[in-house]
Parts: sequence; structure tokens; C-alpha cells
Amino acid sequence: QVQLVESGGGWVQPGGSLRLSCRASGNIFSIIALGWYRQAPGKQRELVAVIPTVGSTNYADSVKGRFAISRDNAKNTVYLQMNSLKPEDTAVYYCQARTPSRDAWGQGTQVTVSS
Repeated sequence: QVQLVESGGGWVQPGGSLRLSCRASGNIFSIIALGWYRQAPGKQRELVAVIPTVGSTNYADSVKGRFAISRDNAKNTVYLQMNSLKPEDTAVYYCQARTPSRDAWGQGTQVTVSS
């Protein structure tokens, strides 16, 4: 199994930046992709960005050009750099690890964008 621990959420004013981190442990060699999802109050969880072990990154249209996903394999960590944040980016952000057997999720970290 894979375990995920997120960090880096918080409050920021519109136009600001935050960087989320997610460290994976356990059976990390089974991971085929790492991604970030978010869920705003009253809305369904949605994909924000994904970075596969092999292949290209993919982003939701709403964050293209503002967010960047990256991974440091030496640290077993995936990052989400969020720039030009908007109030509509406010949500709980979850890290996900995809494996052939089952997906793993982090506990979530709150991101609040407001003035």
C-alpha cells in the first residue's frame, strides 16, 4: 500500500501563490501516476493536475498556465505550485497515487483564497 501526507495549504490573497507538497511512502514502486484533486464546498471532487511516471502531465483547463505539477523521485514527493490564485481555487486539495491495484489518497489540505 501507499501512504500520502500533504502539506502547504493555507490562506492567501487573490493573485498570491502557494506550493503544496505530498510525500509518498510504502509501496512507492507501484505508483504509476501522482495527482492533485480538489473539492470545494457543495461540489464534486475534481482533477487539478496529474503527472504520470511515464508520459506527459495533464491539467484542468481552469488551472492551465497558473498551476504546475512536479515530482522529486529522490524525495518521493509531488508538488503543486499554484500562482495567480483566485477565490474560485478555494477548496480542500487532495493528493492521489494511482497504482494497478488501488488508488491512495492523502488526508487533504485546505487552500483558501480571499481578501
